[in-house]
Amino acid sequence: MYRNRSNKGFTLVEILIVVIILGILAAIVIPQFTNASTDARKNSLTSQLQTVRSQLELYKLQHNDKLPLFAGATADLQWEQMTSQTDVSGSTTATTKEFGPYLQQTPVNPLNSQSKMATGTADATTSTSFAAGTGFYVNTTNGKVWATNQTDTKLFNESTGDIE
Repeated sequence: MYRNRSNKGFTLVEILIVVIILGILAAIVIPQFTNASTDARKNSLTSQLQTVRSQLELYKLQHNDKLPLFAGATADLQWEQMTSQTDVSGSTTATTKEFGPYLQQTPVNPLNSQSKMATGTADATTSTSFAAGTGFYVNTTNGKVWATNQTDTKLFNESTGDIE
């Protein structure tokens, strides 16, 4: 007598082969996704810097070639002239405010989550050091703006994408 045995299922060896193949594929794909978030933050920062730079130029044009003061103890106060309406002298408390706002909100550096602005009269270099908590640096003479890196102690190098 013949038994008609119907084996419906996978053998242990077949299942192990599939698991090994999935493991190899995961080992190849996962590192690519971990870099994607860092790349996204760099691209976001580059876009944000372009926006801030163009809005600073507009501010200068409308305020007799003067830059915002970026004065204040907090980041919101430093960016107030860019995020509020102002008069031609840059006052945010005047009754007639004809200009702005130039930015919807205080910008946040996506690399280090800082908004505070460091100011100076010299163009920054990649070796310039900044106080902890600094998100951006602006040359108050010419209006050039840079962002700090992840450790908020050096500049983010836009050309090479260095964040450390």
